[in-house]
Amino acid sequence: MEESGGDSGSVATPVQQRAHEAWRIYQHYLDKTTPHANYRWIGTLVVALIYCLRVYYIQGFYIIAYGLGIYLLNLLIGFLSPLVDPEAGGVSDGPTLPTRGSDEFKPFIRRLPEFKFWYSMTKAFCIAFLMTFFSVFDVPVFWPILLCYWIVLFVLTMRRQIAHMIKYKYIPFSFGKQKYGRSSSGSRAD
Repeated sequence: MEESGGDSGSVATPVQQRAHEAWRIYQHYLDKTTPHANYRWIGTLVVALIYCLRVYYIQGFYIIAYGLGIYLLNLLIGFLSPLVDPEAGGVSDGPTLPTRGSDEFKPFIRRLPEFKFWYSMTKAFCIAFLMTFFSVFDVPVFWPILLCYWIVLFVLTMRRQIAHMIKYKYIPFSFGKQKYGRSSSGSRAD
């Protein structure tokens, strides 16, 4: 019997080659979706609707829905948070948010970028949907208590996040190009 040497790792089996090729194709199409944010989010809403309809019609898997809700809340907080937390107090090496009027403008950089937010959310809905096909995940729970607890958790978490946004004067959204006052020439581009 021959022992494998250190250089045998470079030779891939046919299964590994097929898996790698499949991953490259998947990554290619995923990369092509990057500039199409509206279509990506519409697709995620369709996946979420299918998941919600499945949970509604089979009247079960509420614990999966609760776990999904907690995970999505965590993603949302990452999406709304700056990359560098101003409360850390200058310990960072990266860009920071301006905290005084005299500070120069620094763009808002998210801790979780939009593409990763969308991708993680879509994967979470797909995994939760697949979990509804296995009865081992259908733990009997009283769902109104889970729903109330999730709502309380959401409200408290968002209140804290909004207070943080007000305290450090940042808005995690941009609404297109900033418009300035009308020019003195009187020309309008209506």
